[in-house]
Amino acid sequence: MEKTEYTGLEGHGLRNLARIYWHLPTPALYEEAIRRREGVLAHLGPLVVRTGHHTGRSPKDRFLVKEPTSEAEIYWGEENQPISPERFEILYSRLCAYLQSKEVFVQECYVGAHPRYRKPVRIITEYAWQSLFARNMFIRELDPRVLKEFVPEFTVIAVPRFNAIPEQDGVHSETFIIINLAKRVVIIGGTSYAGEIKKAVFTMMNYFLPKEGVLSMHCSANTGKRGDVALFFGLSGTGKTTLSTDPERVLIGDDEHGWCDEGVFNLEGGCYAKVIRLSRDDEPEIYECTRKFGTILENVAVDMRTRRLDLDDSSLTENTRASFPITHLPRIVRDGTGGHPQNVIFLTYDAFGVLPPVAK
Repeated sequence: MEKTEYTGLEGHGLRNLARIYWHLPTPALYEEAIRRREGVLAHLGPLVVRTGHHTGRSPKDRFLVKEPTSEAEIYWGEENQPISPERFEILYSRLCAYLQSKEVFVQECYVGAHPRYRKPVRIITEYAWQSLFARNMFIRELDPRVLKEFVPEFTVIAVPRFNAIPEQDGVHSETFIIINLAKRVVIIGGTSYAGEIKKAVFTMMNYFLPKEGVLSMHCSANTGKRGDVALFFGLSGTGKTTLSTDPERVLIGDDEHGWCDEGVFNLEGGCYAKVIRLSRDDEPEIYECTRKFGTILENVAVDMRTRRLDLDDSSLTENTRASFPITHLPRIVRDGTGGHPQNVIFLTYDAFGVLPPVAK
């Protein structure tokens, strides 16, 4: 169906919507977010938002639909909790009913910089600022003719104000992140933390890329003047973004990559950096990104009179975040690809001093 202010999402079961905002650019999303009191404009241009009681991901509320096409290929357990197709359909139907007579925002982007392996993804959100997050984090399609005919392979529907009923829906709380690999759909509710959108898409790529002979990796990547690619693996907060934005090297990507027969490629179009106690002296490039128009700052303290930031304030959470397009950084690989890595570094963040600073 044609994409209009009222139509185009019927294939997802979304009907009778008050309005659909297709592909809004950054300034328009700022206007909508501020008009709806979703966030405030800070000094020099970032948009500061609050994510409520969830200031990080909710792994215990993440489920995969247990269905025949993927059941035997998933390692079920605490990380991959099963939910039945029937319960998914009931919850999905209620989510669609909840969105009737409401406005939604749609971004249509790609995940994966390599043209052979990239996947078109549609992100449908209740909040304007989360639509900006999708626009920042994924690879944009700028041709309106292509967007007009855009057909997604993955769809994410994020509805923070819609809550599950645990005893009815078979989940643990009002919050849910449910991935249906057969339908290639993710539904998210009960949480405003935007990192759930990014990680849900990465989970889908973790499943589908290996089927095409591509290793999906949670790591940052950069390259030197001689084309020597380095990968940095590590848990959140171990320094992947910091180390990969080396002033002597060029950034490929800061968090999620694929490794194919031709080399490595970024899965994203943006960065999602921790910014608590970020230093202008130690991390000048990321620091500057917190002062730019188009950047989203999650749970960062701001003086409401002067609108100046306090990156040292952890009163809301230690997990303060900045989402910005990778083009905010001065030294990047524009096409998001690199050769085969010559160095692979594992960041341990060893708090007990058991390991030496650098170990081979």
